[in-house]
Amino acid sequence: MTAQLISDTYLDAIERAGYAVVENAIDESLIADLMADCYRINPHFHTAGIGRLNDQQIDKTVRKDKTYWFDSSSQAQITYLATMEAIKTQLNRSFYLGLFDYECHYAKYQQGDFYKKHYDAFKGRSNRIFTTVCYLNTPESGGELVIYKPKSKDIEIVVKPQAGMLVMFESERFMHEVLPANDVRYSIAGWFRKNASISGIIDPPR
Repeated sequence: MTAQLISDTYLDAIERAGYAVVENAIDESLIADLMADCYRINPHFHTAGIGRLNDQQIDKTVRKDKTYWFDSSSQAQITYLATMEAIKTQLNRSFYLGLFDYECHYAKYQQGDFYKKHYDAFKGRSNRIFTTVCYLNTPESGGELVIYKPKSKDIEIVVKPQAGMLVMFESERFMHEVLPANDVRYSIAGWFRKNASISGIIDPPR
């Protein structure tokens, strides 16, 4: 595993367009270990909510996936977090973003599960700067990620899940959705964040 995971080509795409789709970004052996970790914790996945902290609620008309937040309980999680730390350092050096930390969870979409159009961050209300989606398996169909053009209902790109692929995009800029899954779809959703601490208290992790 090398620290330079994002090539200049993809860094240029992020700078120019605000997003990048990196195929084979994560090593096959790590992807296999992460999938094995998902199988290990399968009984502990929880129905995903919307909103944060005290505002969080379950609304299955908006999203139906199940999630499990990383807790560093496996070597696979630790290795993935180290990989994201390397990418965070690279993004900071390239764009002077001041990214502070990274949070992520496994996401499991079973047949019929979806996540309707939403933003991962809102101006002035969140410290999430970049969203990442890492795919752990390759479903035959369904579960595509649709990213919309900024301030538009027009589609920017439709991403078909592929094991090892890493998608990155600006959290405040792009509305996106996950189309209904036809096959079980495993991924890792994560966010690079700035520190929004007050009086030395770090912003809650999720």
